[in-house]
Amino acid sequence: MDRHAECFLEMMAAERGAAVNTLDAYRRDLDFYLSFLAERGIGPLEVGPALVRAWLGDQVARGMAPRTQARRMSCISRFHAFLVAEGRRPDDPTMGVDSPRLKRPLPKTLSVEEVTTLLAAARTVPGDDGVMVTALLETLYATGLRVSELVGLPDSAVARDPEMLLVRGKGMKERMVPLSDPARTALRDWRDVREKQLGRTVSPWLFPSWGESGHLTRSGFARMLARVGLRAGIDPIRLSPHVMRHAFATHLVAGGADLRMVQQMLGHADIGTTEIYTHVQTERMIQLVRTHHPLATLDKGD
Repeated sequence: MDRHAECFLEMMAAERGAAVNTLDAYRRDLDFYLSFLAERGIGPLEVGPALVRAWLGDQVARGMAPRTQARRMSCISRFHAFLVAEGRRPDDPTMGVDSPRLKRPLPKTLSVEEVTTLLAAARTVPGDDGVMVTALLETLYATGLRVSELVGLPDSAVARDPEMLLVRGKGMKERMVPLSDPARTALRDWRDVREKQLGRTVSPWLFPSWGESGHLTRSGFARMLARVGLRAGIDPIRLSPHVMRHAFATHLVAGGADLRMVQQMLGHADIGTTEIYTHVQTERMIQLVRTHHPLATLDKGD
């Protein structure tokens, strides 16, 4: 390998504390890049922006995935920034060269019918577990809480049967989220069971447990959700607490909810994060036309 590249990897290991796997990935990416330059009789100190763009074009021609292209470009940009910082060349040829644009994956979600089936299945779980999981799912679908926010709810948050739930999210920022009537009913039922289970024991948590945290864990809830999913005939692979959060937001946007209000309820700092749910709706409309429009399945030559 080029001596400059070796120095770069040594710097990443010594100064940045890069892990072994990261260094291996950088080494492979640099190998591809430097081999491309060597075939053209150019070294890393002489390469210009045009050749960097040509290298990116070669990645496309080879069928490299956009994510792989972006990762390699990130490595090469760091490498050239290192050469400039070390005074080995005066400029960075990657400046002004756009990285491949990554298509943001759409969030996995459930249909309204699937959520309805899931909630009905939760009510068939026998005993106290059924009351608990029903309260969890009704609350999650009614509010779109993050799973950490849900399992960490204090009992005081619902002690007076509120119509609005006060949530402390990331960075201890507070927000108010409406509670649906089914969620309020499920929470009242659960608090009656909770009181009997605790007896004289005192717990500040709405969903207490004997674990170290004192409340239901994220993984514990995920296991409960998977079991309910099996009852509902929904593959557990498609289910997670975050999928339910996505369903909450997707169904609101599909119903015409104001995007700013959805942003506020989800606790997103940036409206751009919330806008992904408009893309979900657009993709669903496209699929609807492709599936049901009478001309969608005809050959172009017909």
